Amino acid sequence: MPWTPRVVTGSAFSNGPSSSTIGHRRFPTVKVPLAQSTPLTSQSLAAGAEALAARDRHLASIYKLHGVPPMWGRRPGFPTLLRIVLEQQVSLISARAMFNRLKSDVEPFTAEGFIQFGETQLRSLGVTRQKAHYCVQVAQAFRNGDLKSISKLNDEEAHATLTRIKGIGPWTANIYLLMALRRPDVWPDGDIALATAVKKLHKLDHRPSFVDLARMAERWRPYRSVAARMLWQYYLAERANKG
Repeated sequence: MPWTPRVVTGSAFSNGPSSSTIGHRRFPTVKVPLAQSTPLTSQSLAAGAEALAARDRHLASIYKLHGVPPMWGRRPGFPTLLRIVLEQQVSLISARAMFNRLKSDVEPFTAEGFIQFGETQLRSLGVTRQKAHYCVQVAQAFRNGDLKSISKLNDEEAHATLTRIKGIGPWTANIYLLMALRRPDVWPDGDIALATAVKKLHKLDHRPSFVDLARMAERWRPYRSVAARMLWQYYLAERANKG
């Protein structure tokens, strides 16, 4: 997948100041009601991309070249949240390898199976002490039904529910909301690929900070998830061109 997790230094749910400056450009912050739980569909993704292209010339350039971005969805549930935890602070290749190793060794590959397997055995497979603990914490949350109604919550409530689980920070929660629950207006704070895409797209000297990037994304409401997909699409295309 096209994102790279890093330490998060801002919140996509913070209103912040009234405007943000990136380079020499100012981007107003728009306050809107909390997004509700209607997931993106192929139709609303296309509509959102078209709407963003109509009001943002940089996103319009992506849309003109590449069209509607992929959905990049994941199935909601324990395996997906577990995998996102494994992707924290490491390359996607490493995370994928560890996820596949766990699928081969943990039987059944369920929340209950992970609890029974235990942290010690997870560490014997190469999972770090910290992430082994996080994996079991996530498993316990699913076993206890803590996330049973998450699809019915608005974005802020769902984000808070996720981050109450030890090991689930803002980036992990936002990626789950964006990818698994397909929320239309979530910004994945702390994503290096998005910052890199904006730097190149806006011809900036340096990557914008995550705080500035989140404030910039306010202008893309109520389609921040669509904007993120468009920027990931651009990032991957540029990286492929270099290869």
